[in-house]
Amino acid sequence: MKTPAGLLGTAIVMLVLIAAVFAPVLSPYDPDALDVLARFASPSPAHWLGTDQLGRDLLSRLLHGATVAMAVSGLAILLALAIGTALGVVAALFSATLDRAVLVLFDIVSAFPSLVLALAIVAVFGPSNAYLVGIVALTLIPQFGRVARAQTLALRAAPFLEAERVLGAGAGRIMLWHVLPNIAGPLVVLASMEIPAAITIEAGLSFIGLGVRPPLSSWGTLIYDGYAYLSDSVAPVLVASLALAIATLGFTLFGEALQRFADPRA
Repeated sequence: MKTPAGLLGTAIVMLVLIAAVFAPVLSPYDPDALDVLARFASPSPAHWLGTDQLGRDLLSRLLHGATVAMAVSGLAILLALAIGTALGVVAALFSATLDRAVLVLFDIVSAFPSLVLALAIVAVFGPSNAYLVGIVALTLIPQFGRVARAQTLALRAAPFLEAERVLGAGAGRIMLWHVLPNIAGPLVVLASMEIPAAITIEAGLSFIGLGVRPPLSSWGTLIYDGYAYLSDSVAPVLVASLALAIATLGFTLFGEALQRFADPRA
């Protein structure tokens, strides 16, 4: 909060979270309510941001899109954090063979662009919101795994861990009670900085029809619907794109400020 960037990022993050949590209360209309006679209406007291090609209120759909964006990105980040941390810690603490195997797995996952991976999964299993969370999480697992591995390697030869081993502590106790608490700080900072990436991936997949399914509204689907009727009105594209850009900027600034705060050298 002591820096302008950190203050701005915190304010934007709080605004997005309030919009996502209280969307049903803040929305002036049902986001799926149709009013064809009011299609592409300009901003007015009745519709603050206007309407889309079916007369649906853009503000209501934007607020519910924030709910979808935060739900998908939050679940994906938690899943990627849990799996990536577990793989990274296990790779660093156990045999060199297992370490190399985990690193190869991370390289394989990182080699596939998220869009190509999404197309392959959707072609096999079909579109699903659960698969969307899994796709986003899968693309982020290597980042968390590499950070957890590097932090654990730096901690592995610490004297207090050697003392625990001498006292007969098992690998499970060492990981849960000593390693994880000491590497949690950098991982939490990384999670906050990866939220914009997760939001962007979700919006991109929804834009091409591989993301959230109707009737849920997503920022990606709002951009796609607006793009399809760009000659009639630019408002839907501008509204959804601006919301996506502001949310990405806010979480990025918040993550950078949190990283500076958590760095003892700063």
